[in-house]
Amino acid sequence: MLLIFSLSCLLSSQKIKIAALRMYTCCVERVNYDEFFERLNVSHRVLSSFVRMCLVRMRQEGREGKYMCRYIVHSMWEDVEQRSKIMGIDAIHRKEAMKAMTETFYAAIFGYDEGIMSDDCVLAAALWRNLFSRQCEDPKQLELMVEYVRKQMQFIDALDGDDLLLTGEVKWRPLVEENAQSILKVMRPTYNDTGL
Repeated sequence: MLLIFSLSCLLSSQKIKIAALRMYTCCVERVNYDEFFERLNVSHRVLSSFVRMCLVRMRQEGREGKYMCRYIVHSMWEDVEQRSKIMGIDAIHRKEAMKAMTETFYAAIFGYDEGIMSDDCVLAAALWRNLFSRQCEDPKQLELMVEYVRKQMQFIDALDGDDLLLTGEVKWRPLVEENAQSILKVMRPTYNDTGL
């Protein structure tokens, strides 16, 4: 019985690893980055914004979701490492750059989490620091990205968690959509006269 349970857990963890790689691949290959670069004038950091949105969503799925988060991040660092080798960056500089990127990434996760769970001002501050590198001259660009993160999180929050754990398939909405009704603002709680 223990052997069957161990085998079942192993198969499950392998499926989650594959789904995590697929989810990371969705972040890399299924986003129209040109639209973000042209409209927002942002750097390569926009990729990590999509990875962070996936991490926020998958952490809602308990232990399996947290396990998947580990492998999404692992896939991202493997990809960064491979791309830096292809670009000819030597091992010493690659190690230094990876260390700096890792610190930046994990610091940004905290700001992103707080911003997504909080109001638009907190999210805007996190995006300004991490995506725009504190150099956004046009507040409309920042506002557009805040709206995008909100509508994208609404969209992936509605996806079935079991399906995400099995497939890792995530679709990304366009930065600008015709139907402005699809963008939901975070609702603030309303209280009656007695504070309830």
